[in-house]
Amino acid sequence: MGAAERALPDALGTVALYGLAGVWLTSASPSGPALQLAGLASGALVAGAAAGSVLRRIPRFSTPADRVTLLRAVLVALCAVLAVPQLLTGGRVNILLLVLGGIAFLLDGLDGAVARRTGTSSAEGARFDAATDAALVLVLSVASAAVVGPWALGIGAMYYAFVAAGLFLPHLRAALQPRPSRRLIGAYQPFALLASLVPAAPPTVAAAAPAVALTLLLFSFGRDVVELERLRRAELPLAARVQTIVR
Repeated sequence: MGAAERALPDALGTVALYGLAGVWLTSASPSGPALQLAGLASGALVAGAAAGSVLRRIPRFSTPADRVTLLRAVLVALCAVLAVPQLLTGGRVNILLLVLGGIAFLLDGLDGAVARRTGTSSAEGARFDAATDAALVLVLSVASAAVVGPWALGIGAMYYAFVAAGLFLPHLRAALQPRPSRRLIGAYQPFALLASLVPAAPPTVAAAAPAVALTLLLFSFGRDVVELERLRRAELPLAARVQTIVR
C-alpha cells in the first residue's frame, strides 16, 4: 500500500487506538463521570487533530515517519485523559501519566530520523511533528499546573498564542533561520514539566524546572518576534518606513 492509500487507514487507526485506550483509562480512573468525560473529550481533540493533520494534506499521504508521530499523538491524547481531571481536582499525579508522557517525550526525534532514513521528509511532516510537540507541552503543562500552580499553563499556551498572533500579524508566520538554541529550549520544555510531576518532590524543587523552562521560552519567543519584526521592517518600501517613523 502506497503513501497515498495509507493516509485514511492511518488516521482511522489513530482515532480507534485512542478510543479503545482512552475508554479503558477513563474506566480505571477514580474521578467522577463529569471529569472522566472532560478528560476523554480533551484527549479526543488531540487525537482528532492529529488524524485531521494527515487527512487535510493535498495530495493526501502518510509516511512511516507520520505513523511514529501519530503514535506520539495517541500517547499525548492519553496523557490529556489523565491530566485534565487532575487539574480540575488538584489530585495526586497518576504515575501512568508520567510513563505515557515520558515515552512520548523519548520518541521525539524518532519520526525525523525515520523520515530521513526512508527519504520521506516533507514540510507537512515537519509541521505535524511540531504540532504534536506543542500538544505534549500543553498537556504536560496542564498536569504541572495542578502541582506547581496555574502559571505553568503559560508554558503550554505560548506556542498557541504565537500561532494566534500570526493570524493577525502575517509577518509572524515567516520562516526563521534554524537555531540550535531554539531546538534545545523546545526539548527542555517537556523534560522540565515531567520533572515537576515526579512524586514526592518538594514544592520548590518541583517548581524550579518549569520556572526555568518558562523563562527560556519567553526569551526564545521574544527573540523570534524581534527577528521577525526586523525582517518585516527591512522588507518595507522606503516610503512606508518613513510613514511608520512619522506616526
